[in-house]
Formats: sequence, structure tokens, C-alpha cells
Amino acid sequence: MSIDTLRADFPILARQVHGKALVYLDNAATTHKPYSVTDRIVAFYENENAGINRSLHALADEAGTAYEAAREAVRAYLNAHSSSEIVFTSGTTESINLIAATFGEAFVREGDEIVVTAMEHHANLVPWQRLCNKTGAVLRVVPIDESGVLRLDSLEELINGRTRLVTVTHVSNVTGIVNPVSEITAMAHARDVPVLIDGAQAIAHHAIDVAALDCDFYVFSGHKIYSAAGIGVLYGKHHWLDSLPPHHSGGGMVTSVSLEHSHFERAPLRFEPGTRNVAGAVSLEAALEYVMALGMEEITSHEGALLRRLEEGLREMKGTTVHGEADRRCCSLSFNLDAAHPADVGMVLDKLGIAVRTGTHCAQPYVDAIAGKATIRASVALYNTRKDIDKLLDGIERAAVILR
Repeated sequence: MSIDTLRADFPILARQVHGKALVYLDNAATTHKPYSVTDRIVAFYENENAGINRSLHALADEAGTAYEAAREAVRAYLNAHSSSEIVFTSGTTESINLIAATFGEAFVREGDEIVVTAMEHHANLVPWQRLCNKTGAVLRVVPIDESGVLRLDSLEELINGRTRLVTVTHVSNVTGIVNPVSEITAMAHARDVPVLIDGAQAIAHHAIDVAALDCDFYVFSGHKIYSAAGIGVLYGKHHWLDSLPPHHSGGGMVTSVSLEHSHFERAPLRFEPGTRNVAGAVSLEAALEYVMALGMEEITSHEGALLRRLEEGLREMKGTTVHGEADRRCCSLSFNLDAAHPADVGMVLDKLGIAVRTGTHCAQPYVDAIAGKATIRASVALYNTRKDIDKLLDGIERAAVILR
């Protein structure tokens, strides 16, 4: 498929911003949706819409079948052993909070330790801070080196007999640095410590095989991989999910209820109370089908070439600093102009129709450590082109002239 044909699948890419053709390079925040995804959402509401797991009528049966088909599609995409290891949530943030609450209730006590890293998104840091404050556990942090890369030697030193969980991002949402999550998981498992991987920034850019990774939990958001917002996934190994108490309570997650006692379903229904986001689930299935039809190897190769071109162009510009280690990057890149504030650069680029992200990217400790201030982040997706990158580079040069 040609890139022009592919881009035609995404109607928003044809619009203009401030009278300029849209150049969308904020994909780490959210991705746009192809017709196949939006059409599937419309088809669901026009033909199948009903509450599931309650009623016996035809629409409820069809909606329930569609929901479980989406769960199986996610299982296949992740290469999980069973669809019962797939819990639908509202996104990465809810998935992590769910584990922090339930794993914390079941297994974390005063004096225990949780290991996080210095490059985490706030969604994979703040819940663990709160858990430690609540329980009296201790938060241990894997540091980074001067290039923004995790110091794995420190991780090995941090894991001990009090460690209850190691949690790490697969790919940094700031620098695009890819962490060696297989190695990290092996290090933790050698001490019988479970591992949670935040896959929000990896899911659309790398083939994910949770069986090969051997991680205990893997989480991501559908809107990062071309589906609707408000749908996410928590993968958990059977024995962990079955050992955790419910998080939220309500209809659909119980087997029986009296005025005195309630008995709960097994996973995944135990963690899916209330009216489920069936439209979001089927949109995620459609998005995964779209990605698989293109082929992840081709996507990774295409996006890698774009990032290399961007980094080469930035490093050739005087007064520009690129953050992070080049040979470990995917999907995102953060940089600064020495003589201009990131927010000012972002506003100039916006007037040129170019969408990037500026700020601390919900990873303030990491950004403070590698940049000392906010950064400008460009992030690519399968529909971006070399022309997009060249327009960004031209826009940065124009911004440097305007703002100096």
C-alpha cells in the first residue's frame, strides 16, 4: 500500500490548521482513527447496541459476542495464553491504578518495597507513591545515566527480599528510549518478584508477545493504537488475576449477592463491573486488524526511518539539543532550542499547521533530570511521511529565527 493510499484512510489528515495542511506529530499523546475503526463504531451503535451479560434478547447476545470477540482479538495480538487474562479498562491509567489498588491490598505491607524507574509517566509513578504512603511501603527508584538511559546495575541492587513488584515503562513517552524489558523481567523473576510493564508507548510500534516477555502484567490504551479513546487493556497472568480482590464493585462482577454477603466472578469479569464500553472494545479490535494487515515489521521500519531523518536534521542545527540515546529510540523524540522556550516554539509550529507536544509530558522527574526544563516532543505514527519531517525541520528553523 502506498503512503498516500494509507493516509486516505485517516480523514482528519486532509484538514487544514490555520490555513496550512495539517502535519500531525503528537502521536504519543493520541493517534488518529482510520475509517475502518470509525465505521465499526457506527455499525455497532446502528446494529448491535445493547447492554451485555444481563439480558437474553438477540441484541444483548450479539453485543456480548462482539465484546468477547474483541477480547480474543487482543489475546491473539499479545500472544496471551487465554482470553481470560485480558481485562478491559478505560486505559493505561486505570489499568495501573487497578493493579496498585488490588495488588497493594493483597500483597503490600509496611516495610515492603515497590521498584519504579526515574523515567516513568506519572500514571506509573503516582499510584505507587500513593500506595506506599497508604501502606508504609517504600518506593525504590531505578536511576538514569547522563544520557537518559536506565542504570540496570542499580536495578539489580534494588531488588531484594522486601521487593513486592517491579514496574517499568516499555518505551519512554519523552525520549522514545526502548527499555530492555525482557532483561528487566528476568532479573526480577530471578528473585521471584513480579513485573508490570507500561506498554502505552510501545503497543503501536512494536510486536508485543507477553508470553515471550514473561511479564506478569502488561497494560496499554487503545487510543495509542488507532482505536477510540476510553478503552484500554490490562493483561495479567492467570494466577495473579485470580489472587487479586475486586477493585470497583457493582453489577456483572458477582455470582451471587445477599444482603449480608457477595460472591465474585473470576477474572476478567471480576474487574469489569457495570455497563461495559462495547463500542470501544470493537473499535480496538478493528484497530488491531488494521495494524496487522499492514504488518508491524513494515510499520517499525517506516517509523524508524522517519525518526532517524528527524534526529539527523536536528543534530545538524546549531543551538539545538536532542535528548536521549539514538540507538535505543522508537516513535518519539524530545529536543530543545537553546535560545527559545518550548512553549513558544510549539506556538510558532502550530501557526504553520504542525502539531507537536511541549511541556514535561506527564513525566516531570524524568524531564527535570534530562533537560532541566520542558521539552518539545515530536512523535510519529504509521501515516507520517518524510515530507512531514521536512516540514517540521523547516518550521523549527523558522521558529529559531523568529524567537531569537
